[in-house]
Amino acid sequence: MDWGTLVATVSGGSLAVVGTVLADRLRGRREDDRGDGERRRAVYIEFITAAEACHSRLRRIAQDGRPGPDGDRQAQTRAALTEAGVYEARERLFIEASTAVARAGQSLFERLRDLQRAVGAGADAASPAFHDAHHPYIGAVWAYRVAVRGELEGRSLTPDAFGWQRWDGRDRCALCEAGGAA
Repeated sequence: MDWGTLVATVSGGSLAVVGTVLADRLRGRREDDRGDGERRRAVYIEFITAAEACHSRLRRIAQDGRPGPDGDRQAQTRAALTEAGVYEARERLFIEASTAVARAGQSLFERLRDLQRAVGAGADAASPAFHDAHHPYIGAVWAYRVAVRGELEGRSLTPDAFGWQRWDGRDRCALCEAGGAA
């Protein structure tokens, strides 16, 4: 019996098995990473969607300029946060998000709460108090979007990509340009 042939055959077979196992593990990792990325993307979109639903409701309350049927604007604005699902989406965000996205999400949430408090206190959509809370919220929305894009796609956005000077919209706000808001 030729030992060289036997050793070469066993070595070649072993290398083939090891290569197959390694390739399978790498493919499994890529699939797991893809699943994690898709789950994070869904959570990130859920959070921004909930925040924007709340923002839309707060704007409607501010544009209406008067309390609703129950007469309590503060209760209406608190309900806007709850009914939009912002709190639940925020909790999921904290569980799934990277530190950078969680930080941007928390900042967005804090600016949304500032807007909620301003509208609850009686600020209407054309008032300086509303704009003083609204523009930082809009800036935080864009900072969140930039953080998410940076994580998921490795690409960033800048305001000039849209022909803007700032993310917060003050450069495009008629009231701010007229000097009606700080």
